[in-house]
Amino acid sequence: MTRRDFATAVALSAQAAHAAPPAAGALPLIKPPMLRPGDTVGLITPSSNVPDPAELELAVSAVRYIGLNPKLGRNTSKRRGYLAGTVAERVDDLHTMFRDPDVRAIWCIRGGYGAPQLLDHIDYALVRSNPKVFIGFSDITALHLALNRYAGLVTFHGPVVIFDSGVSHLTGYTLASLKMAVFQNGPIGRLALPPAADVLTAKHHIQTMRAGKAHGRLIGGNLSLIASLMGTPYEIETRGALLFCEEVDEAIYRVDRMLTQLRLAGKLREAAGIVFGECTDCGRPDCRATFEPTLSVTEVLSSIVGQAGVPAFSGLTIGHTPEQLTLPEGIPATIDADRGEIVIEESAVL
Repeated sequence: MTRRDFATAVALSAQAAHAAPPAAGALPLIKPPMLRPGDTVGLITPSSNVPDPAELELAVSAVRYIGLNPKLGRNTSKRRGYLAGTVAERVDDLHTMFRDPDVRAIWCIRGGYGAPQLLDHIDYALVRSNPKVFIGFSDITALHLALNRYAGLVTFHGPVVIFDSGVSHLTGYTLASLKMAVFQNGPIGRLALPPAADVLTAKHHIQTMRAGKAHGRLIGGNLSLIASLMGTPYEIETRGALLFCEEVDEAIYRVDRMLTQLRLAGKLREAAGIVFGECTDCGRPDCRATFEPTLSVTEVLSSIVGQAGVPAFSGLTIGHTPEQLTLPEGIPATIDADRGEIVIEESAVL
């Protein structure tokens, strides 16, 4: 299933919901304990299945490579169509890892589709009572937003263990950012683009849409997921926050539509500042609409995000890119839209 069908899929899964979420309140933020070499990390698949057993072996090897002890969820090899097992099986793995005293962190093996189905089945009190490092991105955005809102847990928008292609993209830059976020309890510091030999060969480019600095808690993730959860108890709360977004494989008009939805809902103007990361393969020929001409991602961002009235920039390595930053959801930070950077002046872990 592609992200183009996301809104329909989430609406259908919502019809099958059986439990209401806990009442949202101003929960004090909980930071998880930091990771240390040799710690056990629970590997789960809360979204799409991992079709090849060799990919699970790759995930295990990747975690061992960075000095951690992997523990696969008992349902990680399950499959139900495009999903990694039933809702009950995927929630069971999530709960089991949070409950297990030997597990120090939970790392999603991949994204895909399916995480929103779990939101009204999660025991948020269990999560809050057992704070742990929780890592993932893309479809995992749904879990970040829900855990942050209903468990008050700081989670980490960072790499999954393997991409959908079955390749681990844990580059040196990606691992350095992840380790700064979860392996040490000092200030994370400045998050910026990877160094390039010169401006002509640089892979990533910052675009300032509205100049200035802004301060607030970091919150966000994949644009499709954020848009799909609007109107539900799990929709994003941006008031006074630094909103970050990223996207992949979408037609430009769909990016426009989702950003317009957030604009009409007040989510852009309520934010203190906005960062749009990667829009990987957006607007490629097979993603185009049937009407022409199209606009560029830059033009869409300038006309919607740039007009939100808050400091905003794009181009930071957030999202579907091998050179990926890890952002702690819920932690206060400062953005500088002129310099194209985020500065996190405190630790995200204890």
